[in-house]
Amino acid sequence: MALPTHLVSVAVFQRMLNNLLGILDKAAAHAAAKRFDPNNYLAIRLAPDMLPFVKQIQLTSDHAKRATARLAGVEAPAYEDNEKTLDECKQRIQKTLDYVKGFKPEQFEGVEKKPLVVPAGVNKKRTWVTEDYLLVNAIPNFFFHLTTAYAILRESGVDIGKADYIGPQPPAA
Repeated sequence: MALPTHLVSVAVFQRMLNNLLGILDKAAAHAAAKRFDPNNYLAIRLAPDMLPFVKQIQLTSDHAKRATARLAGVEAPAYEDNEKTLDECKQRIQKTLDYVKGFKPEQFEGVEKKPLVVPAGVNKKRTWVTEDYLLVNAIPNFFFHLTTAYAILRESGVDIGKADYIGPQPPAA
């Protein structure tokens, strides 16, 4: 049984972006409790050659909105990468969540095997089979940047765990 593209993309992005908003709320509360500026998180990175927290947030947002738009055959909105505060990071995630929520399942019907041309560097493009793009590129990149943002906050002492990352579970069948 093939899973509907909307379920594999939009539903996953919605759930995880909501979880990320909760994690950012906990980061703000942690900073307040420890009496430091929550905007200090934005420059933190896990390793010298990794992107900082703010860029992880931007890329999480970008992968969700661009993948959703590409799958539906529309142009994704461009966001300026100018977040300078944790609140602005939360606003970007909320804006992305609101955008992704606007897509309906019928916009994704029959797209799984269609060719999809995606930018792949400066003046380059790559053609994917749509379901391969979603499963091999878009979702892994989304989760990589989201997980890295989570790990930065966890390493910074924010009291978050697996339940915050995964979010509430549906009732048992």
